[in-house]
Amino acid sequence: MVTRGRAHGTRPAAAAAGRAADGAEEEAAETAAGGAAAGPLDSVLRPVRAGNGFEEALEQILQLLRLGLVPPGERLPSERELSQQLRISRVTLREALKVLQDQGMVESRRGRYGGTFVLPRTASPDGTGELRRRIAAVDVEDTLRFREVLEAGAAGLCAEGLTGDEEARLRGALDATRGARLEDYRRRDTLLHLTLAELSGSRTLAAQYAAVRATLNELLDCIPLLVRNLEHSQQQHAAVVEAVLDRDADAAREMMREHCGGTAALLRGFLA
Repeated sequence: MVTRGRAHGTRPAAAAAGRAADGAEEEAAETAAGGAAAGPLDSVLRPVRAGNGFEEALEQILQLLRLGLVPPGERLPSERELSQQLRISRVTLREALKVLQDQGMVESRRGRYGGTFVLPRTASPDGTGELRRRIAAVDVEDTLRFREVLEAGAAGLCAEGLTGDEEARLRGALDATRGARLEDYRRRDTLLHLTLAELSGSRTLAAQYAAVRATLNELLDCIPLLVRNLEHSQQQHAAVVEAVLDRDADAAREMMREHCGGTAALLRGFLA
């Protein structure tokens, strides 16, 4: 049984302390801020699956904006409506909305008629234009699915049994992601995943994973590093490693699939 506790010591986690208060003043305006009407929104907004609430909520709200279902200048549904439709806590919802504010896609207004309003789309958010150029020659869905197959397979194979030295190497790779500087996190994250692939015992799997990870990083480098997502990734990394060390192959595969699903949700959101 895998204990999915928080991975301690991560620098991304240190930034989380004050985020629960972000958007708290919107509570007073919510009664008057009825938000956008239901209808077409229902085809996009749906309950998120357990495990990747933040990432999937962000994906759906980004799709909402990209599709123009809430026009510039209009208000998003209220926090109450969104949290109920997505079946997530308001804390998680506010973290997703904060990302959109930081990207200049929405703004929060206070007062009786306040709420979260969609901003006009001028220039693409940083990296989005380059991201679209890079995906022109990439089958994104194929890349994401192949990555999940390789990663889940590698985690399961590792859980069949590692030597003492191999276990130490895996722990070291996980520890290196803890406390990594934000600008160095993706490299450390890549090395952890490559370590799992290499320890699977299949050279072909490791080589194929290196290739698909290079493609994935080309895409990930064009979207922002989100502290909330990195914290969540650290929890999932720790759970995967714990399952491997416990020799629980089913749990290792399940958690790795969930982890890959979070990354896929982010990319699909920014690509929508």
